Amino acid sequence: MIRILLTSLLLNVLLVAPLWWRFGEVGAHLIAWEAFIIAPLMLLLPVGQARRFAGVGFASWIMLATAVNLGTAATHMAFARPLNLYLDVPLLRSIYHLLVGNVGQFLAVCAMLAGAAVLLGIALGLVRLLLPPVTYSIKRLPGIAALTLLVIATIGTALELNGVRLVDSARLPMVNSTRFQWQQMTDTHAARLAFTAQLEAAPLESQRLPGLAGHNVLLTFIESYGVSALDNPRYAEVLLPTLADMQQRLEERELHVVSGLLESPIRGGQSWLAHATALSGRWIDNQLWYQLMLDSDHSTLIDDFSATGQRTLAVMPAITLTWPEGETYSFDQIAAAKDIDYAGPALNWVTMPDQFTLDYTQRHLLGESPVFAQLALISSHAPWTPILPVIEEWSLIGDGSIFAPWENAGDPPEVLWQDIERIRDHYAWSVDYAVKVVGRWAERVVDDHTLMIVLGDHQAAPLITGDDASAAVPVHIISGDPALLAPFIERGFIPGTLPALEQASNAPRMSQLRHWLQDDFGELADDADTRPDTRTTTRTQQ
Repeated sequence: MIRILLTSLLLNVLLVAPLWWRFGEVGAHLIAWEAFIIAPLMLLLPVGQARRFAGVGFASWIMLATAVNLGTAATHMAFARPLNLYLDVPLLRSIYHLLVGNVGQFLAVCAMLAGAAVLLGIALGLVRLLLPPVTYSIKRLPGIAALTLLVIATIGTALELNGVRLVDSARLPMVNSTRFQWQQMTDTHAARLAFTAQLEAAPLESQRLPGLAGHNVLLTFIESYGVSALDNPRYAEVLLPTLADMQQRLEERELHVVSGLLESPIRGGQSWLAHATALSGRWIDNQLWYQLMLDSDHSTLIDDFSATGQRTLAVMPAITLTWPEGETYSFDQIAAAKDIDYAGPALNWVTMPDQFTLDYTQRHLLGESPVFAQLALISSHAPWTPILPVIEEWSLIGDGSIFAPWENAGDPPEVLWQDIERIRDHYAWSVDYAVKVVGRWAERVVDDHTLMIVLGDHQAAPLITGDDASAAVPVHIISGDPALLAPFIERGFIPGTLPALEQASNAPRMSQLRHWLQDDFGELADDADTRPDTRTTTRTQQ
């Protein structure tokens, strides 16, 4: 009797614990029917090869279901979506690099090895638990108890599968996760075929943009700058005064700014998918779509501006390894971390502060010829520590050694991340820093022949924004020539640095940006009779 109860309870806890993390409550998920089927069944099966196969099979299924449910809890926390095995395996590499950036390679390797050891230990323990050296006879009391438990659990499972919940707190975590992942795999595979066919059947051709010929176009992404930074009172209290000050400073320099919102394809991470969406004009919300798009020789804004006569530049301070995607995009120049002469300290995951990146870009990368530049800023990337001040005298920035005092400033991530309230404060401060330095930089580089597009790449993780936050991100368009901003006003942008926050739930997709630039500044921009009307409609093929 004790063995039946102990085995059942241990399996039950293993199966429902990921649900406690995912949903943040224990009471609603107390019973996993599968645990009360598997445990008595294994005790009733006769000792032999068949039971060994069953034990290994059940242990493998339990481990896989538990790992998937833990992964789903983690992806909901980080990206506000469930785990998709078809798409998310490549994220393991990104998780490793994030660990390396935050705690160093040695500790990251130790953490990964420790995790693998824990999983192996649990797997071996499960096999031993499910293959006891004895078997129960249904003619004795323990066997009768095991059979009774098996029948009750089987009835509960059958009712649950048919939509009748016998016990409110009972679930089928193994069955449900397996069915859900299988459905996702079949749906995603079908979507992959459709997306591939779409790329082949409806390619987006490159197009000259004569309305921007001779201009610098600076596409500047601010990490984790989502609409929650402006519509959540906790963060708005920090950011709104900064935006107001930014607007005033720009106006004093006779620079103009309009602002709006765009829906990002992702939340919480995978910034490169947002970059790809903006560059390609396609909705790229997962790694597979990203790779398919790159492999298809799909044209992008880089091709559009190359055809227009701009030199194309990517400033990517977060790239510390090889970046073959950059070659595929065909930028004329790529400035990754190793290509930027920075003598200051790394700041946890952040290789160099945004103000240095922007100053270096202005002094060494922009040059005399017109340029299209994508800049991916990273100071507001988690873990959001330390928080740097804006250096008002830019001439002091030099090689970045001025930032040395902040190398060990503030608490390290492993301390900060023990307090959720402090994490949220640091998030607001780091985004505020990024927005401030971008605004100051705009004062220095924007003129009548510059179009600067500043936008967030995605919302922060649900830990910061809440589970139901919009996926919209703020967009600020800055130029010394108001005529360059007029098309954006026609599309719903409004003057100033504060977008219409009430439109967050209905923001246009980020993939529209390339179409807007083609329609408003492209070869057909002056031909109202032949230009397709996309101002109030969404392209279904995006």
